[in-house]
Amino acid sequence: MATDTLIGAGFSDPVFQSQASFRALLAALSEPGTRQTIDAGIVPPAGLHAATATALLTLADYETPIWLPAALRDGPAGAWLRFHCGAALVEEPRRAAFAVIDGTETAPLLADFDPGTDQFPDRSTTIIVQCEALDGGEAVTLAGPGILGSCSVAPAGLRPGFWAEVAANNAAYPLGVDLLLTHGDAVVGLPRSTHIGEAR
Repeated sequence: MATDTLIGAGFSDPVFQSQASFRALLAALSEPGTRQTIDAGIVPPAGLHAATATALLTLADYETPIWLPAALRDGPAGAWLRFHCGAALVEEPRRAAFAVIDGTETAPLLADFDPGTDQFPDRSTTIIVQCEALDGGEAVTLAGPGILGSCSVAPAGLRPGFWAEVAANNAAYPLGVDLLLTHGDAVVGLPRSTHIGEAR
């Protein structure tokens, strides 16, 4: 069998590792702007950061459709997720419960994903944005639930206009998508309730 067709391992201790990862993800979304580490010891498939792969392994199952860029969907990352999560990989962003986007790519837009409905705002898409780094980029201020006063983040490798998209997403609250910014084994949460201030 060719090396590039082999599917790497998932969790070695699914209960312990998924619980620890879930706690880190919950902390990221309940304390926006704080950096959390997700270290489950897995080797992610090509194209996914360790935090991205671990988050999907923790949150996704056969009932949660995932959107990936075509290059990932049709490659090792797609095969890995189908095998370990049993998840359906969808081509239409609005059908996804979870999505992975490259922060530098111009499409799809955050508004292309499901913002939920008035009756079920919790059924919106959670988008994982893979960044070049979680610091060193354009700094913006954050405020809102889970933040004492305000804080700032400066992830690198985000497309022009990204923060305007995030601000528009917040303006639609309680509808809107929730975001997880990842790099390596680290993650920063940006729920739809987070207000985005001016870039600094």
